[in-house]
Amino acid sequence: MTTSTGALPIADAALAELLAQRLEIVEERLRGVVTYADRLADSASRHLVDAGGKRLRPLLTLLAAQLGDGARPEVVDAAVVCELTHLATLYHDDVMDSAPLRRGAPSAHEVWGNSVAILTGDLLFARASTTVAGLGPEAVRIQAATFERLCLGQLHETVGPAEGEDPVEHYLQVLADKTGSLVATSGRFGAMFAGCPPEVVRVMTEFGEKVGVAFQLADDVIDLTSDAAVTGKTPGTDLREKVPTMPVLLLRERAAAPDADPADRELLALLDADLSSDDALAEAVAALREHAVVAETRELASRWAREATDVLAALPEGTVRSALHDFASSLVHRSS
Repeated sequence: MTTSTGALPIADAALAELLAQRLEIVEERLRGVVTYADRLADSASRHLVDAGGKRLRPLLTLLAAQLGDGARPEVVDAAVVCELTHLATLYHDDVMDSAPLRRGAPSAHEVWGNSVAILTGDLLFARASTTVAGLGPEAVRIQAATFERLCLGQLHETVGPAEGEDPVEHYLQVLADKTGSLVATSGRFGAMFAGCPPEVVRVMTEFGEKVGVAFQLADDVIDLTSDAAVTGKTPGTDLREKVPTMPVLLLRERAAAPDADPADRELLALLDADLSSDDALAEAVAALREHAVVAETRELASRWAREATDVLAALPEGTVRSALHDFASSLVHRSS
């Protein structure tokens, strides 16, 4: 029988139990690290930690570490660094996207305002930096390079593709930077601090990047096909804020063709219209949800997940490699 660790299935019961125990340690460390003597900083920093989440980045760190000595204390520290960095970016992302909900709770900027939310993200990244400093100069360098990619991904998403640049390829690079880079570092840190050989570290880095892109493409589908009670987010937030997602980019490609279906152009006009009202947004989400571009995006997510698992062929067969396959599959076949 499949046992669940967090939201992700791990078929091997013993490995699932071990990872669940290790994740509990990471969770305890997270709650300790975001504790502040200052009341406002403490409340705001705890906000998203207390809201829960998939914890897929620390889970990947812990899982990758099972390819070596997963009991090393540095592995837990590395898992905490990855999740803290992710949480820091969420505070900033929600301000930029005007997202009202995160993980089923009001976003931090809805509670305390934009300035406090941005500063709280900065505080969490400071704590992540303090933790990673204890892991040595190489870890600090990797963390800095990862954070640079996270920022570049957000910047490039904000300004959009350059003149003559393929919007779909531009978007895939945004996903690689905004999401894939940190998932890649999660896998890299797990293998690295478990004492794995360089080839294994390389495999886990490449796997993480590809599966991170798959995860975000699946998110583009989920944003349209699941309700807020399941996802903890308001459906269509990206549509309202005119943030490009893969289904919309694919629709634009179709609508731009000389022989485009008039219905595609009508739908695109609807998406480009004012979606500030809840009724207008609901109408746009419902119309796009039924379009073939959603299935195309789902298949693209599956393709990236298959490419990620192809990389695992270089690893020895066993329960950990099988669990990594399950990890990739779960990210694209989830409902939230």
